[in-house]
Amino acid sequence: MKPLIGVTTSEMRRGELATLRRHGEPAHPEMALGLTYLQAVERAGGMPVVLPPLAASEVASLLDRLDGICLSGGPDLDPSTYGARERHPELGDTEAELDAFELAVAREADARGLPLLGVCRGAQTLNVARGGTLHQDVPGHRQSELASVPTHDVSLVLHSNTGRITGASKLAVNSFHHQAVDELGDGLSVSARAGDGTVEAIECRAHPFLVGVQWHAETLVAHPAHGALFRGLVRAASGAVGIRRPSFTRAA
Repeated sequence: MKPLIGVTTSEMRRGELATLRRHGEPAHPEMALGLTYLQAVERAGGMPVVLPPLAASEVASLLDRLDGICLSGGPDLDPSTYGARERHPELGDTEAELDAFELAVAREADARGLPLLGVCRGAQTLNVARGGTLHQDVPGHRQSELASVPTHDVSLVLHSNTGRITGASKLAVNSFHHQAVDELGDGLSVSARAGDGTVEAIECRAHPFLVGVQWHAETLVAHPAHGALFRGLVRAASGAVGIRRPSFTRAA
């Protein structure tokens, strides 16, 4: 059996299909998720499952059925989620319900030891879930080139899990963020930095698999080092296939 990898949907948009609503009715919100995440998981040998933003109370039951989690990219996290009192002028749109859902997923999966891979916003979510904070605006880190084009290098920390997984000490990556990790969450360590010192990857070495990367690795999986991040997630999740976790075994 292929491991089931839940991929969060971090972005909402207005639904523009008139066939889905009556004349004059407001547009319904829709989930938006790039297929590149799902294709990256499938290419790595996993079975991707799209996770809608459910109520936090449903997260435990949801995770009972999954073997690993990929936290996707998306809008800025609200500064209130990490205790910031002021909002930076460059802060983008935020989605309180999405924040609550993803943070609940990250914390519950982390507590269970489920494999976790965070991408861009997903890496920031992992940090905030463990009590860390974010820089609300890091200028000069959003490229104009296509996502499949790497535009700068990151240096990986010697002996880090991220370096071991990718098999690299330096990686060419893309860049589509304006926020980044500031204070590290509990038990997390930096595993890659950009040339200007910006944190580009974090990890927890005590966790079976917990890695967050600031770049969009899902669009670079044609390069073995980036595809290895998803293969590592799927490989770690494969150990959970067919195993009923304690929270899943309930009396009828």
